[in-house]
Amino acid sequence: MSQTIAPRVRTLLLLLLAVTGALLAGAVPVSAHAALTGSDPQQGAVVAEAPAQVSLTFSEQVAISDSSVRVLDPKGKRVDTGKSSGQGGNTYAVKLHSGLPDGTFTVTYQVVSADSHPVSGAFTFSIGAPSTTTVAVSDQEAGGGIVGGLYGFARYVSYAGFILLVGGSAFVLACWQRGTGVRAVQRLVVSGWLALTGATLAMLMLRGSYTGSGKFGDIFDLNLLSQVLQTKTGAALVSRLLLLAAAALFIAVLFGAYEKREDEEEKGDLTFGLAIGGFVVAAGLAATWAMAEHASTGLQAGIAMPADVLHLLAVAVWLGGLSTLLVVLYRAPSIERSAVQRFSQVAFGSVAVLVVTGIYQSWRQVGSWSALTGTWYGQLLMIKVGLVVVLVGIAWISRRWTARLAQTPAKGKEPVKASVGAAASKKKSHGSAGSKGAVGSKNPKSSKASTRSEEGPAEKETAPAGGGGSSSSGGSGGGGGKRAAQLARQRAAVATARDKRLRDADPLRSGLRRSVLAEAGVAVVLLAVTTVLTSTEPGRTEEEAKAATAAASAEQTGEALSLDIPFDTGGEDGKGIARVELDPARVGGNDMHVYVERPNGKAFDIPEVKIAFTLRAKDIGPLPVVPDRIATGHWTASGVQIPMAGSWQIEVTVRTSDIDQVTVDKNAQIG
Repeated sequence: MSQTIAPRVRTLLLLLLAVTGALLAGAVPVSAHAALTGSDPQQGAVVAEAPAQVSLTFSEQVAISDSSVRVLDPKGKRVDTGKSSGQGGNTYAVKLHSGLPDGTFTVTYQVVSADSHPVSGAFTFSIGAPSTTTVAVSDQEAGGGIVGGLYGFARYVSYAGFILLVGGSAFVLACWQRGTGVRAVQRLVVSGWLALTGATLAMLMLRGSYTGSGKFGDIFDLNLLSQVLQTKTGAALVSRLLLLAAAALFIAVLFGAYEKREDEEEKGDLTFGLAIGGFVVAAGLAATWAMAEHASTGLQAGIAMPADVLHLLAVAVWLGGLSTLLVVLYRAPSIERSAVQRFSQVAFGSVAVLVVTGIYQSWRQVGSWSALTGTWYGQLLMIKVGLVVVLVGIAWISRRWTARLAQTPAKGKEPVKASVGAAASKKKSHGSAGSKGAVGSKNPKSSKASTRSEEGPAEKETAPAGGGGSSSSGGSGGGGGKRAAQLARQRAAVATARDKRLRDADPLRSGLRRSVLAEAGVAVVLLAVTTVLTSTEPGRTEEEAKAATAAASAEQTGEALSLDIPFDTGGEDGKGIARVELDPARVGGNDMHVYVERPNGKAFDIPEVKIAFTLRAKDIGPLPVVPDRIATGHWTASGVQIPMAGSWQIEVTVRTSDIDQVTVDKNAQIG
């Protein structure tokens, strides 16, 4: 059975990596996290004279550099001064050279949104009259291409490394302190540190090209690296590297001085110190994500960042501890039942923290049911929630196996007969002692003791055979010693194989291994979905950006709204048509004209007209407007304020005599 385990694990890992790669491939290019909501000159506008500058307005604040905004003439020559600057709020501008010729100009921009993700786009305007242009705008979005793929993969590796580093260390300190002497556990934690360090260095080198040109050659541009170090993301990556240096010292103490401590009191004090220091380093590492990405911007950032740190730590303790337990169950000779039970309790607490912080983050990033179902972020979030539910379900099965382990009394294994009589009898006694209270056959110390007990009899039995006569002769003694060492290695290999057979034959351990392996498989896919989620525009900001873009578009187009509303006051000569015109029918100030006509189209001389606006979907209104009469059948009002875009009900009250009056209404989309 043990010979078939490794191929199965490799096959599963390859499958999971393939799924992970597919998900990461779907994450490139990333969605924009800030949207262009307006510009001056406007998209497609034809202006009579050359403007002094071009300004762009975004849905949120962005980071810009001198090359972020470029203006190109019809021949592709750059005509801006190369100095971009903020104009207040979310508006940014670049100055233009004087004396620009007539023709069509292209404006390209590439900025970085507040949550560290690149945004790019382009539009055109014309001076005098439109013309042909030789400027070709690349179809590749910011953050795409080979560099974008490498950056996305580095993000995934950094998350995985953080989980293994923090979760493995927490598992050892909180659940299984004897694991500090297990090579497989040491390699897992060190591998997590190496993965996180390497991925952080890679992201630091890739960052300049990722947010800029996207060219592979720019990865090694030291000028770009210098610019990255001055950004919020660059500072976060450098801080992560400094914290990883402290983490290296922590690992050295954990698997060095701590593992060698014999005095229980000293070891207890060192455990407390390592726990405090490890928590500080782990929280600092988690904060490097929280302070540079989604949690640092938008609604309630002061609450969101600590919540994000707790969320990341809970994920690491749960999934990292799960990975460590999986390695121990497959590679270590044994693990105490009490350690598995402790991890079960720690994992339950981590899941509780994960649920609370996850619900808060979901509300903050989504905000509405329409964003949950109608945006890519919301759909990914539902996939993530589904995977977490599956993971918790499998974890419940693992807890059942753990409970069965706790209820089953530890029993000594029956000895496996070996070809060496005396050694086998001694091995038998050690094997029985080592199996008590452990999931598996023996603990490492028992294994070492058994190996040492075998070496003595083996040498005594084999020395005469190797020497052919007396073991005191030089040549014979040397040959006997080599033979004894060879037999000792063979017996150690046989003992190891026997231990594996005994370990794999334990149905409780095998059941726990299978459930933990299934948990780890789902966790790998969950981590991939989470990585894509952190690179995707939150549903709340996507909907806000769409609303802002729609409002800006309505303002730029300036299309007037015209409604014809028939009325009948019921009296003599009481029929007519009220035409309401709203220009430009957008959020904010509008000019309104009201024309009252008879059925034959002639102006209707009436004493009074009143208008009211109501947005029932938001319980706004009625907002009354009393227009001024300027001519027969013509009333007007300036600066009519529409506070929000939506389907507004426009009510018109017409009075045709002292006693004849009627109110009619019609709905219209404004903004």
